[in-house]
Amino acid sequence: MKPTIEILENIKRNSERNKDEIFTRLYRYLLRPDIYYVAYKNLYANSGAATKGINTDTVDGFSEKKIENIIKLLTDETYIPSPSRRTYIKKANGKLRPLGIPTFTDKLIQEALRMMLEAVYEPVFLDCSHGFRPNRSCHTALNKIKYGFNGVRWFIEGDIKSCFDTINHSKLVGVINAKIKDARLIKLIWKLLKAGYLDNWEYHKTQSGSPQGGICSPIFANIYLHELDKFVSKQIDNFDKPEKDRRTTDYKKIERKKQSINRQLKKAQGELCTKLIKQKKALKKKQLKIPSKSQTDKRMRYIRYADDFIIGICGNKEDCQTIKQQLSDFICNTMRMELSDEKTLITHSSLDAKFLGYDISVRRENKAMRKKGKSCIKRTLNNKVNLSIPFDDKIMKFLFDNKIIRQKQDGKIIPTYRPKLLTRTDLGIVSAFNAELRGICNFYSIASNFYKLNYFAYLMEYSCLLTLGVKYNNTIGQTKFKFKDGNGKWCIPYKTKTESKRCYFANYTECKNSNKLVDVTPNILVRNYPTRTIFESRLVKKTCELCKTTKAENYEIHHVPKLKDLKGEKEWEQVMIKKRKKTLVICESCHEMIHS
Repeated sequence: MKPTIEILENIKRNSERNKDEIFTRLYRYLLRPDIYYVAYKNLYANSGAATKGINTDTVDGFSEKKIENIIKLLTDETYIPSPSRRTYIKKANGKLRPLGIPTFTDKLIQEALRMMLEAVYEPVFLDCSHGFRPNRSCHTALNKIKYGFNGVRWFIEGDIKSCFDTINHSKLVGVINAKIKDARLIKLIWKLLKAGYLDNWEYHKTQSGSPQGGICSPIFANIYLHELDKFVSKQIDNFDKPEKDRRTTDYKKIERKKQSINRQLKKAQGELCTKLIKQKKALKKKQLKIPSKSQTDKRMRYIRYADDFIIGICGNKEDCQTIKQQLSDFICNTMRMELSDEKTLITHSSLDAKFLGYDISVRRENKAMRKKGKSCIKRTLNNKVNLSIPFDDKIMKFLFDNKIIRQKQDGKIIPTYRPKLLTRTDLGIVSAFNAELRGICNFYSIASNFYKLNYFAYLMEYSCLLTLGVKYNNTIGQTKFKFKDGNGKWCIPYKTKTESKRCYFANYTECKNSNKLVDVTPNILVRNYPTRTIFESRLVKKTCELCKTTKAENYEIHHVPKLKDLKGEKEWEQVMIKKRKKTLVICESCHEMIHS
């Protein structure tokens, strides 16, 4: 039997060749055991895999028997998804974002469904969409803006209000049903959407929306918002008009005078030649101070990341207001959602528009430069997109919120120690600071004012030194002396099983222009995929990796969230540490013994 992943790869290729192809009989691939081993492989390493939903069903205890039960329920169509457990996390504006945590069985089925939907829809999605997609990220969206929005005069910053919570179920299922004609699959999607949630152990029905935290929620949102992408693409085709005249009248007038001087220079000699060259230089200097582009064209550019989008427009403000109204009408009437008035703004490109944590503007600079290897002088920065760090809004807020800095009475900002890190080891303290520093510097690695993070790195380093100093009751100088490496730097020495190492404070400049500009996502659709995952191979052996028995009726995978948390006091802990794996295939009796 051909592996399911290979079949999904063929589906993806067919969808890529024919964007309008309609797919049927996809549900049967959910009845194959091998797809659940791949789903488990994609999920088991996630930190949330061990998080409980409304019951004790987690990643721990995965087995062939569990897969058989899932397939039986799906075959009989008696599978009923459990309600998700609702929890809340704080947003940047102080509001709470609701998250739905499904049980692990539901996660497995959703992951298998996600792989199928991704195979069908990924080749169909437009290039303007960057959220929750393989090999795409915030950085790929920002790079498209950096090189595709040059010369735009207006920005429309768009945001759909409570996007995940207001997805219309009937509309979403209708969109999917237009592409996938499979009644059993559509019925399964309906069940997942209508599963409901428990908030403080009180059941609530879901009339609309797809809970954030669910495995299928991102792909559902992209399928739904793909309709918006198609609508905006049509608007772009209708809006775009080529320029009537590329250059302004004044610019062309000077250009003609320069051409006349060039013709005279071919015949001129002596003083006349010198005079003409001076005139030409003066004209060039004047030309570099006036606009060259006539700005008679109309252009529209669009980039979306999840429910946030930005539109760049070459036109006037009336055009922006018309487009914003058209978007609002389409989102309200067709998609049955609401465009957020407070976040959907029309901003002139000389000012900062906010998108994905960056400030975006278009430069208006007459500074002329000669490109390397070129003879002509050009205004190389004029009309170019500028991506910059909102230092006060993001960086300083992060430093104050995490109590890394404090403000004195005279207004001076100084670094301070972090009490919550004092209980950690020296290596743990430096590692915590390094992780935060690298995370922020990597995210802002493509910003034009990246140099500003030098001040951020200084505050982080001295807060780290102060934290270590308070721990040992030392000054900053004494702390540096205590941890000096002999080469003018300081570091934390530590030992592994094989060697002694040193942990230095992170260098923020190493993050500049990082090549890791895409999210790390499981790429399940790979040609020549192995027929079995490592977990399937281990379970098929039917050998307990703890007691070595081969006569048990069922074998399960014992899972621990973090291998470093094991102390090696028990036999099973010693086996896992020796294998360097956070999973252990064991018989049922050994599994019961571990949990007892």
